[in-house]
Amino acid sequence: MLRSCTEAGERALSDTARTIGELGERALLRHLRARIPAGEGVVVGVGDDAAAITTGPLTLVTTDVLVEGTHFKLEWAPPRLLGRKALSISISDVAAMGGIPRQAVVSLCLRPEITLEFVDALYDGLLERAAEAGLSIVGGNLASTTGPIVVDVTLLGHGDHLLRRKGALPGDRIAVTGMLGAAATGLRLLAEGARLDADGALMATGLWTESSRRPIERCLRAQLDPAPPWILARSLAEQHLVHAAIDLSDGFSGDLLTVCEDSEVAALIDPAALPIDPHAASLTRARGGDALGLALHGGEDYQLLFAVAPEALASVRELASMWEIPLADVGEFVAGKPGVAQRSSDGVRPLKPRSHDHFLTTLGMGMTPQP
Repeated sequence: MLRSCTEAGERALSDTARTIGELGERALLRHLRARIPAGEGVVVGVGDDAAAITTGPLTLVTTDVLVEGTHFKLEWAPPRLLGRKALSISISDVAAMGGIPRQAVVSLCLRPEITLEFVDALYDGLLERAAEAGLSIVGGNLASTTGPIVVDVTLLGHGDHLLRRKGALPGDRIAVTGMLGAAATGLRLLAEGARLDADGALMATGLWTESSRRPIERCLRAQLDPAPPWILARSLAEQHLVHAAIDLSDGFSGDLLTVCEDSEVAALIDPAALPIDPHAASLTRARGGDALGLALHGGEDYQLLFAVAPEALASVRELASMWEIPLADVGEFVAGKPGVAQRSSDGVRPLKPRSHDHFLTTLGMGMTPQP
């Protein structure tokens, strides 16, 4: 009898089409525990009342949550890419402080009709990103809900040389990694019916023709599978090349204002120097628009903004080049009341920052402001 019960349980777990309501919490926990490897510094990992880990002299702690209907829609986000993004946005926070991501705990709120196939694909993405970043998933929690799916990640990191949002000095250059505007464009494309498959390949162009496949796929990947430049941030912190830093999650203009407020300085930017993603720019031009607004305010780029002394800028560029990460010098911090201004053909004029606000905006309405 015991053997038959065990075999039945094994068959249930091998059938990924079954729902987690049919499997039950204990069986799902056993399944996930068998999938999640223990990593460096993990004394006790998944499966006990708490994880036991060794940490460095200074531990960074951050948490991020993705809520269905607010941050994603199931028909938009393949679960594997959702798992990758859920961990990436926390990695971006640790990177912005010059830290190394080490351990994560993942809590899920799931409806009983969600299949094991969905959970497995979600963990495929989580474990892929964890392996790429050299961190371990050491625990979490499972809860049933009749409401939206929730993916909640808490990430621990090490950081001996911290970068803060405060510390920018008058005369510092404003440096930005990567390209801006693609993630915001990707969100618009999703709303128009463009889709990626489970492997991140384009499966539907939405309102666009096949000739636009490449830029559409690039922008969808930027939205659904961001890649924060965490290695560069750690190198910059270790070499004391940067005075302040922030990750660009809510929008360049709003995040820059945050650095200004925390550092008690003002910022003057050159819009022409902003690294606008060429794929986002081409799609926006095809609409008759200008991608500058998306680069300034769109959000979810998960790149990094640094305050760098002019004499250190060459060294920062060299490090970025080593890691093949684009770096743009887009302006300078200046003495004055915290705020952002931009150079224009008729001189200097104020720039009103706009960025995502969790309590003032909803998915697809305000998350990517119009240019």
